[in-house]
Order: sequence, then structure tokens, then C-alpha cells
Amino acid sequence: MANVDFTYVRKEMVAAREAPSNAKGIGHWLKVNLFATPRDIIFSILAIALLAYILPSIFRFVFIDAVWTGENRTACTTVSQGGALPDGQYGACWAFVSAKFEQFIFGRYPLEERWRPITVMVAFTLLLIPMLIPKAPFKGWNALALFIVLPTVSFFLLTGGFGLPYVETQLWGGLMVTLVLSFFGITVSLPFGILLALGRRSNLPAIKMLCILFIEVVRGIPLITVLFFASVMLPLFLPDGWTFDKLLRALIGVSIFASAYMAEVVRGGLQAMPRGQYEGADSLGLSYWQKTRLVILPQALKLVIPGIVNTFIGLFKDTSLVSIIGMFDLLGIVTLNQSDANWATPVTPVTGYLFAGFVFWIFCFGMSRYSLFMERHLDTGHKR
Repeated sequence: MANVDFTYVRKEMVAAREAPSNAKGIGHWLKVNLFATPRDIIFSILAIALLAYILPSIFRFVFIDAVWTGENRTACTTVSQGGALPDGQYGACWAFVSAKFEQFIFGRYPLEERWRPITVMVAFTLLLIPMLIPKAPFKGWNALALFIVLPTVSFFLLTGGFGLPYVETQLWGGLMVTLVLSFFGITVSLPFGILLALGRRSNLPAIKMLCILFIEVVRGIPLITVLFFASVMLPLFLPDGWTFDKLLRALIGVSIFASAYMAEVVRGGLQAMPRGQYEGADSLGLSYWQKTRLVILPQALKLVIPGIVNTFIGLFKDTSLVSIIGMFDLLGIVTLNQSDANWATPVTPVTGYLFAGFVFWIFCFGMSRYSLFMERHLDTGHKR
């Protein structure tokens, strides 16, 4: 060893070099994603040409020719229609959205009492934000406040009680109803869906059969039928003098429907678990519920995050179907206000639907992006 020459042995690692100029930047991205093959080039050019043809007209309608202020329909109609705009100019009537904005958010909730839903929305936001941050402390207390304390307090705050005047749910509407229905449906459907999925995979024949029957029956009928049954048919089966609030009926119908779909999503995750996980948990002497809670469910739910979020997004959009039972969520209240003679213009319906679609897109896009973040955060199976 004394005669070994270490002159050519490197003692330090070579510093990382930058990627070649042709393997980075927007040019490389375009080449890989849009112009990689002749077929990609053809479809990319066609898509770009189509967008170049459509987008300028949409941009002009939504922004350039749009009317942003006004007190009635004359602000959004042309001279030939009795308004103030030049003939041939057709733009979005955002003045209509501005005039009806509070109704779009709160429905017909009394004006002097709207501080109550605003308080609930602020509290919900303040509790939801730390719940969505993985490293935020006091997760248990935060979940208790968000899913137990807040709904209880919100019920009395929104409906009345403890000195507050009563506000019947018939006056509720707009985005407030959409958020109430979706939050309640999401909160209820996940735990009930987990129980139904576990019941469907149970070795007890009676429990398994009941869960299968419930899931298949509910999934086999449309949500409109479930809401119609909950609103119209359910009271017929109750004793005389018994009744349920219409909003409560909608909450029950939406939760039942979402739970059945959630059960199948969770069951897919349970079936994707390797058999060795079950055998390993059994070898440790864990009971059924310990094995399920500590070993199986955490891994199974991580596998089906896209499916769970997809169900949540579908539920959020399906809340618009409550209009079939006489309730007006965001889309319903927008449609209702289009019949106002003071704002009857050719562009009013399109503008209202654009506003509703944008609000739904904001919430659904936020949920999808957060699910991607959680997938990356929990994807630890192959990391070293």
C-alpha cells in the first residue's frame, strides 16, 4: 500500500453542470409537448388556429364590449332595443351581476341579518385554512371545531335562536346554499362511505348484503330521483304531524347519494391493497379495527385521493339539482333573477351563466389542485 500512487484519484465530487441549452426552456417544452411527432405538429397547429379564431371574440364579449356599470336593462341594450349602446355592440352585462351580487351569494336572506352568514363564512375559512396545511399544529382540535362545533353553532346562527330572529330556510339561497349542501354532503359521505365499503367487504353475510343492496340501489338511480323522494315522498311515510325542513331533506338526499359513490371509491382502494399488508397486520396480533384504522385505511385512502376528490367535485356541482325541489342554489338563483324585467336583455342569461360557471370553476379547480398537492405530499412509498 505504501507504493500506491493516488495522484489521479479525485478527492472532491464534480459540481453539477447545467442541462444542455436544447434540453431546457420554453423551446424544449414546445418540442416535447406540442411538436414531438408529425401528428402532434398537425393537431397542435389546428388547435392553435381554432383558439386564435375563438378567443378574440370571447375576450371581446367578456371584457372589451362588456358593460360594467348600470342601474337597469338600458345600460346593456342597444339603441334599437331602447338602450344606450350602439347597434351591433353585444357584450357581457356585468352590471346585472353587480346589481344582483348579494342575492347570488345569500339568496333572499334578510338584508339586516346577512351579517350572520358572513360570520359563518369567515369562521369556516379561518378553520379550513389550517386544516388544509399538513404541518399546522393541533389538527385534532381543528377538526373538532370544523366538523362538529362550527356546524352546530352555524345551525343556530343561520336559522335563529338564543335571541336571534328566526330565518326560515325557504329564504336561503345562492352560494350560501351551495356551500352548506356541499360541506354537509362531503363531511357525511366520507365516513359513511368508508363504513359502507368496509361492510361490503365484511365476512358477515347480513351486513355485506345490506351494504351491497344500499350501494347498488342508490347508485342505480339519479340524484334527481333521490331528492324528489326525500322532499316529496319521505313526508308521506312519516306519522301525522311529523315533518322535516326542506333543506334538511335535501341534505339527507345529497348525503345518501354521495355516500354510495364514495363507498365504491374507497372499496377500490381497499381491494388495491396487497395481501401482505393484511397478513402483516394479523401477524402483529392487531384486532380487526386496529388493523383497519392503523394499517389498511391510511394506505387505501392515499391510493384513492383522485377518486375521492372527483366525488367531492361532482357533489359540489350536483347541488344545482336541488332546484327540482324548490330550493335555489347559486345556479338556481342566477336563473331566477334572469326573469327580472328590469334586466331583461339578450345578454343577461349568458352573463349570469358565465358568472355562475366561473364561481363553480374556482371551487372545483381549487379542490383538484389541492388533491394534486396532497398526492405529492403523501407519495412516500418509493422515496428513499
